[in-house]
Amino acid sequence: MRGPEITISFAPGLRLFAAPERREGRTTVVTDGASTLGHVVESLGVPLTEVGRLLVDGREVPVSHVPGAGETVEVGAVARPQPVPGAELRFLLDVHLGTLARRLRLLGVDAAYESEDIGDPALAALSAAERRVMLSRDRGLLRRRELWAGAYVYSDRPDEQLRDVLGRFAPALAPWTRCTACNGRLEDADKRAVGERLEHGTRRSYDVFAQCTVCDRLYWRGAHHARLEAIVEGAVAEFGGAAGPPA
Repeated sequence: MRGPEITISFAPGLRLFAAPERREGRTTVVTDGASTLGHVVESLGVPLTEVGRLLVDGREVPVSHVPGAGETVEVGAVARPQPVPGAELRFLLDVHLGTLARRLRLLGVDAAYESEDIGDPALAALSAAERRVMLSRDRGLLRRRELWAGAYVYSDRPDEQLRDVLGRFAPALAPWTRCTACNGRLEDADKRAVGERLEHGTRRSYDVFAQCTVCDRLYWRGAHHARLEAIVEGAVAEFGGAAGPPA
């Protein structure tokens, strides 16, 4: 027996999630008469993490709305910048987003990263336990109910991924203050105190060092500094913050 029939359309940015026949204009969907609008939207392939306003016949409704026969539904994309209320903005990235994690850390953004595949249930539980926004390209992971918050990373290119996350969440940038290896905080290191850990050439050529307060890794303005500085300067120019490393 057929349930209520509704008409639904998706904002342009959400159409990539839907089946090809639902990507242009309005299409008809037969519901079961009991499922919420949120469930209907997800059943059509769109993670709720990416959904903004839901309009039914022009009025805004919650995801818990149960659609009725003849209703016209418009599914909007999440607002940008997207507020994350009630908690300090922190991220958790899955195993496939290591480069993005390191670039966020380079900019001073708190970005936890799982270098091994611990599975969707464990990632979702960690997101909830530490109140971190889960960043992933895995739509199934983003549909897990236990997630505290989540966001789909739309590109597979690190440069575009970084711009996407910074533009969506507008985190405060504090470049050169986090360890890119473990996410710990950096502090100034006295060259005399760490000298025995340095190669002779490094000790001779550099005077300014920083040290991770968690893993003790040392940092200095080495061969890769120009490339990293370009990433920092580009992000700061577009999204704000202070570009220079600690003196």
